[in-house]
Amino acid sequence: MSKAEKTRQFIVEKTAPIFNTKGFAGTSLSDMTEATGLTKGSIYGNFANKDEVALASFDYNLLKLRSYLNAEEEKAITIKDKLKVRTRIFADERPVAYPTGGCPLLNTATEADDTHPALRARVADALEAIKDRAVRLIETGIQSGEISAGTDPEQAALTLMAMVQGAIMIARTTAKRSYGKSIMEATQRYIDSL
Repeated sequence: MSKAEKTRQFIVEKTAPIFNTKGFAGTSLSDMTEATGLTKGSIYGNFANKDEVALASFDYNLLKLRSYLNAEEEKAITIKDKLKVRTRIFADERPVAYPTGGCPLLNTATEADDTHPALRARVADALEAIKDRAVRLIETGIQSGEISAGTDPEQAALTLMAMVQGAIMIARTTAKRSYGKSIMEATQRYIDSL
């Protein structure tokens, strides 16, 4: 890795938690300089603008989330247990490998839906990838007989996504973790019913 690539990576690693916590609009240049210890010129010498830093930070947070989820899925034996990974994460007390600030998909989607088309597109692509992964798991479960043959894989995947993201949003907005846990338990029962 070149010195410039190392500097870019350093900036992203230091600013990603801020963007994921404060959002695009809430993250200032002074937040970025304070987190990195670099000057404005150093940051903008490596990135064209705040948008580029935000996009790279989202990608970093998403990769961190995906890596964590993939590692947890690999530990699961059954298809239903693999599908339940996202519901069990909520019960964890903020795993070290999980991005600071929580789910980057939910955090970024709610802010960027009308204000930042490039971030919105990244979130949309990530959601499609998550749906496609769940569809493949469900199809595998149908083929192996673990999941009912009458299950519509795409509908089930979308339902699971909505339940998980909804649980996170409701728990964080109300500051009642018990609400999220309750929804995640219902999500696990839904997976068992497939």
